[in-house]
Amino acid sequence: MDETPGPRAAPAAPLDARRRRLLFRATHRGTKEVDILLGGYVSARVARFTETELPALEEILELPDPVLADWLTGRAPLPPNASPMLRAIRAVALSQS
Repeated sequence: MDETPGPRAAPAAPLDARRRRLLFRATHRGTKEVDILLGGYVSARVARFTETELPALEEILELPDPVLADWLTGRAPLPPNASPMLRAIRAVALSQS
């Protein structure tokens, strides 16, 4: 009997796995408002994020939900040193409200 294993599925590229983890983090924050605003932005664009853009997203994901919610909804101004990605997420969030 042939004990040779069949063809295996190729493991996902590390960049794709990283994108999936970031998408999960963006959509499962714990605060529904941020899940919708941040998760919606990331869901629509994560496949196009380059390897150089992913650290900016990871930095945003480290922010506390209350602060992020205030920034994304316009309840508080963005800090002067806000990343271009955070500015883009806020612009999309504000255009949807």
